[in-house]
Formats: sequence, structure tokens, C-alpha cells
Amino acid sequence: MLELRPETTDDWWEVEALLDLCFAPGREALSSYRLRDGIPPIPGLSAVARDESGILAGAIRYWPVCVAGAPALLLGPIAVHPTHQGEGLGAYLMHNSLAVARADGWDRVMLVGDAPYYARFGFERLDHVQMPPPTNPDRVLGHELTPGAWANIAGKVTRAP
Repeated sequence: MLELRPETTDDWWEVEALLDLCFAPGREALSSYRLRDGIPPIPGLSAVARDESGILAGAIRYWPVCVAGAPALLLGPIAVHPTHQGEGLGAYLMHNSLAVARADGWDRVMLVGDAPYYARFGFERLDHVQMPPPTNPDRVLGHELTPGAWANIAGKVTRAP
């Protein structure tokens, strides 16, 4: 049995260790990290999953960004400890957090990731949205929490004010 709860500042370094375990060295050199520098993850949306012993099994984070001046959520990273992979925890983190984001009044979410994987959660390529280089444009994906939320949104992704 896993407990899902909002991430707190006390979880920070344990989540960072999980991300180091799950992702290649140099992950912090990615352009998405420049959008996050000095900005905390969004409270209540960023979450951790712990097992009955309190051991971290997975985590998901969201950050505020702007796309051509319009507010958006930048999802990521999401990570599941190798001992819990294949159990559906990643999908649970995605579905739950997207529902919370919708309930909190957010209209749009974006991420940089593998389109075939994230399509099952409703993410599609954002052809008119540009992440800072050197991001592959084929990996810039968006999901509408409100119908039509990505319509007429085109331009560069920038840090939240």
C-alpha cells in the first residue's frame, strides 16, 4: 500500500536522490532546469508516494512557467524507484496530479518527454511552443486541462514571474 501526499521541503533531498537514481548524470543541464532555477515546485501539485515503511517510491513535480505570456504548468520530473516500476505508480502519479491541477484551476500543462508514452495521458505535440535550446521540438508536449487551453498559444516558454 502506498500513501500519496504533497511534497514538503523535508522531502526535497530524498526526491533529488531518487531523481539522481532514475535519470542520467547531467540531468540538471537540461534547458527545463533553467526554467526552474530558484523557483520552488508548486505546493500541493508536487507529490511523493511512500510505502508502508515510509520509503520513497515515487515523486512528481510541477513548476510554473509562461508560454507567450500565458501561465502554464511544466510537469517534471516524474520518477518511480526501480523497485516499484511496472506497478502503475507512474500512471497513478500522473492521473492524480492532473486531476488536482484541474481542480486547482490550471488550464494547461506541458512537459518535455516521449510522445508515445505521454499520449496515453492526453499529451500531444505543441508545434507552436518553443522550449529554450537545445530541446528537441518533437518532445515538447502539452495537455489541456480546460478544453481549448492551448488554442492560439504560440511562442517561447519563459520562467514564471
